[in-house]
Amino acid sequence: MSKPNYSGTFHMVEQDNMDSYLAALDINFALRKIVCLLKPTKEITHDPATGAMKIRTITTFKNFIMDFIIGEEFTEDLGPVDGRTCQTTVSWEGDKLVCVQRGEKGGRGWTHWLEGDKLHLEMRVEGIVAKQVFKKAV
Repeated sequence: MSKPNYSGTFHMVEQDNMDSYLAALDINFALRKIVCLLKPTKEITHDPATGAMKIRTITTFKNFIMDFIIGEEFTEDLGPVDGRTCQTTVSWEGDKLVCVQRGEKGGRGWTHWLEGDKLHLEMRVEGIVAKQVFKKAV
């Protein structure tokens, strides 16, 4: 069974519990408030044949690029997010992309899944869960 193609541009339409998630990452109060006001756009390129994926998260404040092969561990530089690096693996669990980030923060990672024209993102760290929903641009 083939996996969904995540390619596209998605604009954030909904966000929940982001401040608590950022606090668990030790992000200072002022920066948390700025981040919670941002409305990021995700630009995803995905080649299902090779498993290569690039996720660009674009904001008016800071951009973050994640470039990887699904199923292969890599060293991720989270400097733009919280100044850390970690060992990251993104794998398929059914039609969902599940990311595990091993480093100094426990239980860190995220899950992406598609429902119609919506891209869902659930971010986890140390038992705290934040959610974002993005709508695909036409």
